[in-house]
Amino acid sequence: MPLIKEKYDKQWEEAWNTYVAALEKSLDELERDIEEAAGMTEVCTDEWCAAAEHVIDELNKSLYAISEPRWSSEEDSRRIKELKRRVYDLYAKYRNLSQGVAVESSAV
Repeated sequence: MPLIKEKYDKQWEEAWNTYVAALEKSLDELERDIEEAAGMTEVCTDEWCAAAEHVIDELNKSLYAISEPRWSSEEDSRRIKELKRRVYDLYAKYRNLSQGVAVESSAV
């Protein structure tokens, strides 16, 4: 019986690590997009801002919905906490960017 448990635990661990890595990659890409948009205010249209906010919301929901498995390591826990902090900081950057665009649009 232990072999069966080990087999499934290994599969779950691999799947979990793949999922967390995909969230991390998405966050990296979104950070780059927002940094790029900060330098080009014409990029941050209402449509772009709404889409970016939606992606940030989905990343946030996904990160906070993670239930860390009993077999996760301290490193796994640290990684999840770091991703949560990064998505929070990213949202703050996004809000500054979108508010700056809104101010510029109303001044025109």
